[in-house]
Amino acid sequence: MKTILIIVILFSSIASSAQEVKKIKITDLAKIISESKQPLVINFWATYCVPCLKEMPHFQETVKKYKSQNVSLIFVSLDLQDDYPKKVEATRKKLKLTLPVQYLDETDADYFCPKVDTSWSGALPATLFINNSTGYRKFIEDEISKENFEKQVNAMLIQKKEK
Repeated sequence: MKTILIIVILFSSIASSAQEVKKIKITDLAKIISESKQPLVINFWATYCVPCLKEMPHFQETVKKYKSQNVSLIFVSLDLQDDYPKKVEATRKKLKLTLPVQYLDETDADYFCPKVDTSWSGALPATLFINNSTGYRKFIEDEISKENFEKQVNAMLIQKKEK
């Protein structure tokens, strides 16, 4: 009985730690973007951004629908340092986000924004769609409806690489 309890506790702690919001630097995120071998969506958000919170659940729902096509999604929080990890983690739980949530550990938007997209003013929400295998890249600095998000995912999947 003790062994079973220990195993349950061990698996519970592994499962909960896998869902923790991890810190990431822009150099790490830029590497993920450039080296991604599958269709990837990166959504930039913050706990104080109402449009961000509104769109995140349908982003997750849509990406899960495209799981068989290896579409992945990373939610990247741009919250203030004082709001990490407590407020960011609480929001992750409240929205029932099961896909990766990371916290961008950067404070200089003039440094990190152009590394994501040269057109990014720093406004939220912002979403990057990238498929390195087809050469597809689209950056949207605005709220995205459920229908438009799915349209963008489809475009990312069918876009042919230009020679």
